[in-house]
Amino acid sequence: MKATDYREKIRKMSVEELRAEEQELKAQLFRLRFKGATSPVDNPVQVRYIKRDIARVRTIIREKELAAKEQ
Repeated sequence: MKATDYREKIRKMSVEELRAEEQELKAQLFRLRFKGATSPVDNPVQVRYIKRDIARVRTIIREKELAAKEQ
C-alpha cells in the first residue's frame, strides 16, 4: 500500500483502532526481526517501512489526543 493511501486510511480510524494497528505493526516488526536473526530476510528494507508506519500511526494518535484535549 502506498504511503499516501495508508495515511488516508489511518486518519479515518478511531484512537482504539489506531492502537490496535500499532500493536499489529509492532508484532510484524518483531516477527521480521526474529526471522532476520535466524535466516536471511527476503526484503530487509521492509523493516524500515514498518518502522515508518508505526511512526505514522503514533503521530496520528498524538494529533487526535491533542485535538480531544483542546475541546
